[in-house]
Formats: sequence, structure tokens, C-alpha cells
Amino acid sequence: MKDVTNKIHKYSIMKKVFLLIIVLLQIVSGMGQTVPTPAKKQDTTIIIIYGNIHIGNGKIMNNKAIVIREGKIAAIQDVNDASRFNFPHKLINATGKEIYPGLIAPSSQIGLAEIDAVRATRDGNEVGEFNSNVRSIISYNTDSRVTPTIRSNGILLAQVMPNGGLVSGTSSVVQLDAWNWEDAVYKADDGMWMNWPNIYTYNGWWAEPGGFVLNKNYDKHLEQIKKFFREAKAYCNASSHDKTNLKLEAMRGVFDGRMIVYIRADEAKTIYQILDFKKEFNINIVIQGGNDAWLVAKEIAEAKVPIMLDRVHTLPTRSDEDYDLPYKKAKILKDAGILYCLGIDGYWQIRNLPFMAGTTVAYGISKEDALSSITLNTAKILGIDKTTGSIEEGKDANIIISKGDVLDMRTNIIEHALIQGRIINLGNKQTDLYQKFSEKYNIK
Repeated sequence: MKDVTNKIHKYSIMKKVFLLIIVLLQIVSGMGQTVPTPAKKQDTTIIIIYGNIHIGNGKIMNNKAIVIREGKIAAIQDVNDASRFNFPHKLINATGKEIYPGLIAPSSQIGLAEIDAVRATRDGNEVGEFNSNVRSIISYNTDSRVTPTIRSNGILLAQVMPNGGLVSGTSSVVQLDAWNWEDAVYKADDGMWMNWPNIYTYNGWWAEPGGFVLNKNYDKHLEQIKKFFREAKAYCNASSHDKTNLKLEAMRGVFDGRMIVYIRADEAKTIYQILDFKKEFNINIVIQGGNDAWLVAKEIAEAKVPIMLDRVHTLPTRSDEDYDLPYKKAKILKDAGILYCLGIDGYWQIRNLPFMAGTTVAYGISKEDALSSITLNTAKILGIDKTTGSIEEGKDANIIISKGDVLDMRTNIIEHALIQGRIINLGNKQTDLYQKFSEKYNIK
């Protein structure tokens, strides 16, 4: 009997090992598929003629030519005849098309996560509560198979941020067509990320929401945050130190104004406390998530705190809230005079960002303002609006050309995309599979 038990046990172990090998082989097989080669630096003048140019600041221009040289928008001028440009150039005729600034995804995990179910492919969290010295940019993977899928929907830049702990570390803004993380950097270490503790913990899940439990450690965590910031401020104000403290040293940009503090928070009470926290330490902050921001919109506007509104396509948090409240929040914030942008705290989901902006149009936001919420507004909040976020002379040529309305999932078909003047490859694994099986079954 003992021998039989041992054999069963060995068989069970072998079965598990076999299944593990199969899973690993599937992962390796998927990872072996290459992403499109990054485009070469622009070496020829590019001219985009005609098309409806959506500036990104609420305005539209028609019958114009966008002249792009050395990665920059050199000129936007009237055009009636392309032959007037009597110098070597590449011409893109956008007649009947829609021209937009490249979309920007804030608060993302793109390049830090690949497969949710495989822990080894998720590199967004560090151990410990205070990790201010952690830099997300050095973990950014330019070979992520997810990146091309979001690029093909018009997203050309993203903010890559860390998770975990109370102070998570610094984020950076990247352009999504590069050989390595050094080439990808658009703005390094733009801000410090924090997770403000929740007053309540909600049970259940979206299909079967449960009740909520009071967070007994809330006051303790809040005091830990304040203590860390007091120590960091004192450290940064000191003229010299016997020993360098990397965690406190990383906070210098927070107190000298170079770095924004991005705080994940949703509840109205915590937002009030965050506004007091901003005053106490005299720092620049942005609230990410902002589920209850509509309840304290007046106070947020007075404090001039921007909001990164997370996931428009979601359900209300409370059972007594309007079913369409998540769709209306953008309008409420805009009417209150709050600078806001839209984001998705994830990675593969980011491809739906333009369609979330489109949903806000059905609930009171104009199309051009909705576009701003994923372009120029985002650039302003991230501190990169001098170089991107709109189609204006002197800015980087981060431009997309769509067959239809970029905010409409039925007509958003991106035909051209330029990052700093480089025409990038819009192919990805999904388009390759579509092409493969279209040929097999003669689908046109």
C-alpha cells in the first residue's frame, strides 16, 4: 500500500512539473514573437497636406500643410497645391482623414507588466512601504508585446509608474517606439507616486459587491507618511550629511518643485486630508483616481489640484449613486474649473483610452475637449506641454492620422503615426494574426 501511495505521489509531482513546463513553453513561445523594429531618425522633410487638423487645444484647422523637419513641426501653413513645396520631401495626403496629436496615457504599467497571471512578468511593485528611491524607468521593457497593440490605437506616449507601498517611487514619461529604456525616455523621473491609505476596505467584486470594513490602521499609516515627509524635508534642507540616505535623497525634487507628487486616492474625506497635506508640506500634487472628486470639486478647484480621472468605463462605487455617474464625472470636473485628464491604471487596457474619452462626449463634454483630456491636458499635468500634446509649430511631431473619429471605436482606424517625426510601424501580434487568417479564409 505504501508503494502505491508513493507512486501516486510521484505521478502527481510529475504531472505538475509537466504542466509547468507546458505553461513556460507557451510563455517563451509568445515572448519569442518580435515587436516591430523602431523607426529610424527622420532624415527627410515630411509634409502632411489637407485633412482636418485637430490641434488638441479645442480648435480645428482645414486645408493646411504640416511641415515636419528634424522631428519638429516646422510650420503649419495654407496649401492649395502640393507642387509649391519644391524641395525634397515625403508627402502624406490626408484628404478626408482626421489628424490628431498623439494620445498620451498617464498612470500606466505599460512595459512593466506583460501577463497578469505570471508573477515573473510583473515588475511594478517593490517590497516595503517607503520606496522613494525606486525608479520605474529602469525596469521599462521596450520589447513588450503589449505596446504595439496600444500604439495602433493612437497612443504614442505613456507615463510609466510604480505601484506598491505608501511611497512607491518615481514615474517617467516614455515615447513608445524605442530600442531600450534610455532611448524611450521622454521625461525622466517626472514625479513621486504615493498610495494614500483608504479609510474603508470594500468586500466582494464588481459582479457581487459586498459591504465595507473600517481600516483600523488608517491613522497609523497616515502618521507614517507625515513622519517620512518631515524627515525627508529636514534632510533636504540640511546643507550636508555624514551619510547619504538614498530614500530621503530621492525626495529632493519633491521639495524644490521639480517633481510632482502623484497621490492615488478616491474617497472624499481622504481628498480633504490630501489638500491639507499639500499645504503643510508646500508641494505640487496631482490626485490619481479621484472617484469622489466630484463631491469636493469646489475645494479641489480652489487648491488648483489637477485630477487624473481613472477608468471612465466602470460601475458606480455606491449602490445609491447614478448608474451613469462615472461617465458624467469629466463634465462635473470641467464645469468646476478643474484641470483633468483621463487615464487607465493598467497596461493592455490602455488601448481603450480614446473610447473612454468618447464616452464623456455623450455626457456633456465637447469632442475637442474630450480630445484635450487625452492629449494637451495630460501633457500639462505631466509637465511636457511645451513639447507635445498639441499640433503647434515648434513642438515635437507626435501625430496620428485616422480614417475616422479617433474617439469612436467604429471609425478609429489609425493609418499613420509619427513619434518625433519618425513614421512608426503600426503592426502588432493581433494585426499579424488577422492578416494570417484573412489570407487563409479569403477574407477581404
